[in-house]
Amino acid sequence: MSSLLVGRDTGDGVAPTIEPAQSVCLLDGPYVMEDDRRLPVPEGSERLLVFVALRNGRAVSRRKVAGTLWPSVSDDRAAGNLRTALWRLRCSGIEILEADRHTLSMRFGTAIDVVAVEQWAGRLVDGTADADDLSMRRFHPAAIELLPGWYDDWVVFERERMRQRLLHALEALSRRLADDERYGEAIEAAMTAIDIDPLRESAQRALILVHLCEGNLAEARRAYLQYARRLRAELGVAPSAQLIGLVRPWIG
Repeated sequence: MSSLLVGRDTGDGVAPTIEPAQSVCLLDGPYVMEDDRRLPVPEGSERLLVFVALRNGRAVSRRKVAGTLWPSVSDDRAAGNLRTALWRLRCSGIEILEADRHTLSMRFGTAIDVVAVEQWAGRLVDGTADADDLSMRRFHPAAIELLPGWYDDWVVFERERMRQRLLHALEALSRRLADDERYGEAIEAAMTAIDIDPLRESAQRALILVHLCEGNLAEARRAYLQYARRLRAELGVAPSAQLIGLVRPWIG
């Protein structure tokens, strides 16, 4: 990993500061990469680093951090725990958080892997994706089950938010790839969404539409019937009228 410009020119002729590039890795983590070195996060500081990273590194009040991470102790004790967590990070060589009396934020220039995945998903969902975004290589499976084994309410919320964001992104990716006649990749994107949530009708619709665009009517019919049987067996309901209308000419 190359170095990043993390300082800013103040206009007085002093050169900006160059420091080793660091990145926060929450997927398959948490840990920190500094150039080619993997830095383990001290156990007592993991939740602090993750909390700030999941807010895209933006400034957050120290009181909010302390109150969220240590809700069952007094304010003074929570503030002390926060100071200790920051000290442990610095002692481990992870000087990645900027702290003043009131706020915490991620150091300028720090990469956060979850943010990169979320931004990719966002471009697909809002229709601003470029050619480089139209690839399953940009999808990271670990983002679906973010921080497994963490059960804090704020982690559970972020995990579900990321899951929904990525499911919508995969469906959008499938549509874009089908529009470009990249049918094999479009099917892969749709089937990945289905593997994550087999009962999700919008994902099933994305797959069926790819089959129809490719002219594989039998595949579209098979995908619909498999979904309809599973939906009936597990939930006791039928597919929506919209999906039935889509495949009616081929289901008999």
